[in-house]
Amino acid sequence: MNKRNFLQASVLSAALLLAATASAQSTPIKFQLDWRFEGPAALFLTPAAKGYYKDAKLDVSIDAGNGSGAAVTRVASGAYDMGFADLAALMEFHANNPDAPNKPVAVMMVYNNTPASVMALKKSGIKSPKDLNGKKLGAPVFDAGRKAFPVFAKANGISGFQWTSMDPPLRETMLARGDVDAITGFTFTSVLNLEARGVKAADVVVMPYPDFGVKLYGNAIIASPKLIKEHPEVIKAFLVATAKGMKDAMAKPAESIEFVKQRDGIINVELETRRFQMAIDSAINSPDARAEGFGQVKGPRLALMASQVSDAFATKTRVSADAVWNGSFLPTAAELNVLPAKK
Repeated sequence: MNKRNFLQASVLSAALLLAATASAQSTPIKFQLDWRFEGPAALFLTPAAKGYYKDAKLDVSIDAGNGSGAAVTRVASGAYDMGFADLAALMEFHANNPDAPNKPVAVMMVYNNTPASVMALKKSGIKSPKDLNGKKLGAPVFDAGRKAFPVFAKANGISGFQWTSMDPPLRETMLARGDVDAITGFTFTSVLNLEARGVKAADVVVMPYPDFGVKLYGNAIIASPKLIKEHPEVIKAFLVATAKGMKDAMAKPAESIEFVKQRDGIINVELETRRFQMAIDSAINSPDARAEGFGQVKGPRLALMASQVSDAFATKTRVSADAVWNGSFLPTAAELNVLPAKK
């Protein structure tokens, strides 16, 4: 081979190497959870641990959170590309920040029904929503159940109640001590937290919002408008990989909790397995989810929720259902067939 041919071959080889390297590079995605590394985090830690994101050429980093509101604002700020947040919190952000340049959008529904409920101790005499009239309720100010309580109150004719605010770690403690008559919160969080404080599950009255006329959607995967505009294919790849991992996680919850333990070594594996199973049964694999299809929303129900949130949260502007949801990135029906069979 003469010098000229050698140089040409070298240039071609270098170009091919660069092209191969570029194609092998993974797109970095920063993902913000709504809460700590607890049972439900397995929905995202499973596809990460099993390499499904890597196979999709995504370099996904997953961080613990401290509430849906914070998850929304962090994605809106550009600090995170995607996140997991309560749809009502997303709606509130949209309606209270109409001029915000970057408003995240929900791209896949995960908790088809809100996990929020009102919980009381049986010894209080509270048995049904009407018994909450004139009672003292407790929850952090940003709690999703507290924010949506006006919808619950209207649906069940409740009035005269008073709120006591506290930090999240004190909510169940104050109920156990009798400082408040009832609390709001995600069922799979508060019931197990009450158990940890010596309260038997059989001694807790649970009034899930969906069972008492409040059909709000719960947590969804959200994406930044920048990612939607510049890399729509990345969102689609993320959702496909996530759905695949979620199917594995829900099929074998106990095994998937090990991936949560890898991120937080001090968790109680048995407790978090129960928490995850409760989340699956109450919010993910619900009758509504099976009727509507995992990952999806129905227009009339979404519009009703938008109206209810506007009223309950007293937002600056009315919530636009069309502005908070974009289902164009959803995987195929076969890829969204992730719900475990009902036993």
